[in-house]
Amino acid sequence: MSIKTVATTPFTDQKPGTSGLRKKVTAFQAAHYLENFVQAIFDTIDAPAGSTLVLGGDGRYYNREAIQVILKMAAANGFGKVLVGQGGILSTPAASAVIRKYATYGGIILSASHNPGGPDGDFGIKYNTANGGPAPEKITEAIYARSKELTSYKLIEAPDVALDQPGVFTMGEMKVEVIDPVADYAELMESLFDFAAIRTMLSGGFRLCFDAMHAVTGPYAREILEKRLGAPADSVINGVPLTDFGGGHPDPNLTYAPELVAIMYGAEAPDFGAASDGDGDRNMILGRRFFVNPSDSLAIIAANAALAPGYAAGLAGVARSMPTSAAADLVAAKLGIPCYETPTGWKFFGNLMDAGKVTLCGEESFGTGSSHVREKDGLWAVLFWLNILASRRQSVEDIVLRHWAEYGRNVYSRHDHEGLPSAAANALMDHLKDRFAKLPGQRFGSYQVKFCDDFSYTDPIDGSLSTGQGLRIGFEDGSRIVYRLSGTGTEGATLRIYLEAFEPDSARHGEDAQQALAELIGIANELSELKQRTGRDKPTVIT
Repeated sequence: MSIKTVATTPFTDQKPGTSGLRKKVTAFQAAHYLENFVQAIFDTIDAPAGSTLVLGGDGRYYNREAIQVILKMAAANGFGKVLVGQGGILSTPAASAVIRKYATYGGIILSASHNPGGPDGDFGIKYNTANGGPAPEKITEAIYARSKELTSYKLIEAPDVALDQPGVFTMGEMKVEVIDPVADYAELMESLFDFAAIRTMLSGGFRLCFDAMHAVTGPYAREILEKRLGAPADSVINGVPLTDFGGGHPDPNLTYAPELVAIMYGAEAPDFGAASDGDGDRNMILGRRFFVNPSDSLAIIAANAALAPGYAAGLAGVARSMPTSAAADLVAAKLGIPCYETPTGWKFFGNLMDAGKVTLCGEESFGTGSSHVREKDGLWAVLFWLNILASRRQSVEDIVLRHWAEYGRNVYSRHDHEGLPSAAANALMDHLKDRFAKLPGQRFGSYQVKFCDDFSYTDPIDGSLSTGQGLRIGFEDGSRIVYRLSGTGTEGATLRIYLEAFEPDSARHGEDAQQALAELIGIANELSELKQRTGRDKPTVIT
């Protein structure tokens, strides 16, 4: 084996965000860019010689090329074995499952999640630790620090590995095992859910439509939904992963999944609809002409968790990100279990799950999951809903309405303003913070401000402090507005405005969320001076 040491100079922009380093494909294609970041990972994690690594991605443009580079660098940096998904494919939750099942040192996942792909699209890379979850901030900060001082990286000179068939190959002194990307994950799902009950429901005329959005979950959905559960062969649409996601935006929401929405709101709508995103960790749930808000989905899964065999013993606790509605809190209170409020980012849930504090967790950004892995898991959420539907024999809409009747409705919406100039977005946030001292006690229409803060979080497990996690304005009646700049984009800034109001009156539970929140939306825009500061008078995406 010939190890080659390549001289390089540091890049100053390799600071990982909420879930790894995301940039345009062209940035990663620049000389040394990918290699520098990978070397910074390897230098920081300091894996013992002979360690095993998991490697795969969502199949987006540049995925296969990056895998070959990383394999050669892993061999040069002393890894003994790499498990890589066939065709370079591994969904993010499947990668977590593989890391955990085979007790590997960690894994590298290539994805920009729900961001667009293709030659002009986005690319991303992140390191997951031995628990299967995203590296915590202390590790990502150390990777960033190392990236700023690199002078060289190492790789071996070797032919590329054939990725399209399972098998074991040799690269220098390192073994490369190309694995079936679906098998281990499907086996795990079958251990958690009542597949027999779901099969019976599907054989009785229940119809579903799953939109894989030409992203990574296509092979997983076809294997589990169609082959193992017996759904008709046309139940999975857009099921072939494409490097550019078919020119679409693989973000499962009402805006970016128009084909599924048209089907589910059509005259011949199936009973159940769902979609997942680029790397398979997000989900959207639909009934016949009915949308399930992700915050409600988390609460309903928690309330019905005992119906699934893998959760029949009960839940240790529930966790949600701060911007997610308090619907799950109400369920946790009734179950007599704790509910934790964390910053956005799955790594915060990982500590709680590793400590046995929570079983279920979720974010309003279409991410739900449990302690079976250490990532959010789109197809897992779909299967949980199918398990609930098979057990309760009610429609999606009926289940949601009955939940609201029991717990009250947390009317909720998120307004995304994408691609804002970063300076304008930051100035808007500074303006809001400057108003905080005088806002408490002020009345705006029907609402009186109770408190304002910039959310911070002290991790109850490791004591670490996370600050600057979002601006909250709470009102006396429990309603609230949250403003947050997203860390998942690659260009400009995305301002997310979260709006929530509690409605106990079941007679009003059928009201459209945008209508029910209209006054609060107006207040949110007024307080932030949104139009004056950004020129925007309506959101890019509403969920």
